[in-house]
Amino acid sequence: MNAKPKRRTVTENGDTGEDLVLATLIGNGEDLGPIVRHAFEIGRPEPLLFQLRNLVKKKEVEIEDLCRVHYEEFILAVDELRGVLVDAEELKSELSSDNFELQEVGSALLMKLEELLESYSIKKNVTEAIKVSKICVQVLDLCVRCNNHISEGQFYPALKTVDLIEKNFLKNVPLKALRLMIETRIPVIKSHIEKKVCSQFNEWLVQVRSSAKDIGQTAVARAVSSRQRDEDMLARQREAEDQSRSGLEDFAYTLDVEEIDEDSILKFDLTPLYRAYHIHTCLGIQEQFREYYYKNRLLQLNSDLQISPTVPFLESHQNFLAQIAGYFIVEDRVLRTAGGLLLPNQVETMWETAVSKMTAMIGDQFSHMDSATNILMIKDYVTLLGATLRHYGYEVSPLLEALDNGRERFHTLLLDECRQQIVDVLANDTYEQMVLKKESDYTTNVLSFHLQTSDIMPAFPYFAPFSSMVPDVCRIIRSFIKDCVSYLSHGIHMNINDIVKKYLDKLLIDVFNEAILKTINSGTTGVSQAMQIAANIAVLEKACDYFLHHAAHLCGIPSRSIERPQASLMAKIVLKTSRDAAYLALLSLVDTKLDEFMKLAENINWTTEEVSENGNEYMNEVIIYLDTLMSTAQQILPLDALYKVGNGALEHISSSVMSAFLNDSVKRFNANAVMMINYDLKRLESFADEKYQTTGLSEIYKEGSFRSCLIEARQLINLLLSSQPENFMNPVIRERNYNTLDHKKVASICEKFKDSSDGLFGSLSSRNTKQSARKKSMDVLKRRLKDFN
Repeated sequence: MNAKPKRRTVTENGDTGEDLVLATLIGNGEDLGPIVRHAFEIGRPEPLLFQLRNLVKKKEVEIEDLCRVHYEEFILAVDELRGVLVDAEELKSELSSDNFELQEVGSALLMKLEELLESYSIKKNVTEAIKVSKICVQVLDLCVRCNNHISEGQFYPALKTVDLIEKNFLKNVPLKALRLMIETRIPVIKSHIEKKVCSQFNEWLVQVRSSAKDIGQTAVARAVSSRQRDEDMLARQREAEDQSRSGLEDFAYTLDVEEIDEDSILKFDLTPLYRAYHIHTCLGIQEQFREYYYKNRLLQLNSDLQISPTVPFLESHQNFLAQIAGYFIVEDRVLRTAGGLLLPNQVETMWETAVSKMTAMIGDQFSHMDSATNILMIKDYVTLLGATLRHYGYEVSPLLEALDNGRERFHTLLLDECRQQIVDVLANDTYEQMVLKKESDYTTNVLSFHLQTSDIMPAFPYFAPFSSMVPDVCRIIRSFIKDCVSYLSHGIHMNINDIVKKYLDKLLIDVFNEAILKTINSGTTGVSQAMQIAANIAVLEKACDYFLHHAAHLCGIPSRSIERPQASLMAKIVLKTSRDAAYLALLSLVDTKLDEFMKLAENINWTTEEVSENGNEYMNEVIIYLDTLMSTAQQILPLDALYKVGNGALEHISSSVMSAFLNDSVKRFNANAVMMINYDLKRLESFADEKYQTTGLSEIYKEGSFRSCLIEARQLINLLLSSQPENFMNPVIRERNYNTLDHKKVASICEKFKDSSDGLFGSLSSRNTKQSARKKSMDVLKRRLKDFN
């Protein structure tokens, strides 16, 4: 027992530092591999082995000490361990028995388990197959749907289906063959859809071009209706203003507003265009489609702007212009609704192209036309085209300017046509008073031109103071005004009344006035015709105010604006001058006719022995003629003209009397001849006084008379029959009684007033003292006149 502690002491005394380190590492359970490797690497494994052995011995001593201290517990533990071994053996036997039983039972279960696992594997495969099949079925269903859409022409749903397959299904298709097939077919399908859509679009291009004319005609018809409504409204407004200004009635103004959806009236289908553009957008080639659309529509426009050389433009202009209108109405709708398919600058380019060609064509066509009516028809439709397209925002000023450039050509042709019509009217007129048998004729030929002299309806038949030429010329002028206003209306000029007035003056002065002057100066008219022409001119001069008001009415100018003196027509003054020329021509004819009746040198017996109070026979014819002349003039001529005619005729008779005495064929005359002429003159003076009173001239010209026109002849006769003719040389008496007589003429006439033995004055033995005194006085006058001259 004592030896063991001694050994422990020796061991403890032999511990070194390295042993302690090694013991610590082993106690901590650390890996000794690096230490062993190091010992071998340095070639000194023996010290390490020695240390390990020392460490083993040390642990054995510790174990012995521990066992010695816990011996009883160890014995008990060993006993318990033996019991445990016995129990373990029993448990092992039981486990072996249970294991055997379990093996018997588990074999069947194991077979079931293997079957179950196999079923699970099949289920998994089937599930996977079902999943794959579903994907394939979905893809194939979409493919079938796509095919159906294509066959039904529903290309947008077909593209959406293709897009869905590409984005959501194609990458997930497990079957490579199916995926490759779909991948190869998708571009083919898109190409097919593009071709089909382009084909439909091309059909639409053909269809919309063929329907453009109908679209344009419908739009132009609406413009016509709108223009008519505006004109009716302006007419009602002017009528209301005129009546309101005259104080006849109060008017309430109303504003009629008609809202119409243009798109609902102009029905044309743009669906194929929208579809084509949308599908090209879906395909990502919208820019290509834009260029394709613009190019084809521009080609169509250039084709539409070509006119057929075989069809006259007058016959084709409406269809031509309606086609252009329809074209640009379609383009406007496309610009507004197609979502950027057409750009504003592209539409502007197309419009500028069309305007350039149309303006050039209008100018060329107008220059080759020879009818103002044809030009007016084309102009009206061009302005309707302008009004239609202005409503859609197009700039139509160049078109209107082109029409204004053709204004002179139109009016030149219109004036030529009116000239020919007026010449025909003047040539066909009989220049007799127009007989109106019923009220409708009066309304048509008198009231419609404001030619009435009274507001009271006359009794019928009514003899108008003018011939048929007047209403015919008025109709020509009224038609001219209408055509002139029609051409200038709806153009670039806002106030066209001044322009119309200029051309109206030109018509009246350069056309009518020239024609009537040619008729007056033709030398083929008689007195009655010349008188009727003068009367007609006077009536037409009065009608100038109607023409001016009518032009203003058509131009929409208030009546008050043309009531100013400076607004009158220059033609009125020119016609007044022509009327005076007609009066001169009439007086010339009257003088010629009077000369035929009178021929005093031939019709008077200048040395007659007898004196008749009835005067010479020729005076009967002269008075009858003058009565007829004055009666006719009173019916058709205004009073001032009647006064001129009467004055002119009587002054010519007075001059004829003077000329007869001065005629070289009259060598001498006696007092009896002078007495006969005195009786003639008295009858004429009585006739002049009667006519002056019965015609109403005495109320107007109170200071004058027709008798005064015979004053020269009367003073000569009074001088020749005076008891003291020498008083002519008395300035006071001459101024009072003989102021119209010329010394030289009186001297010549008095030289022919001679007495002779052949009885010129009768026998001196048979004359009384008074006659001798007169003869002496006459001789004194002759002598004094001779000395004076």
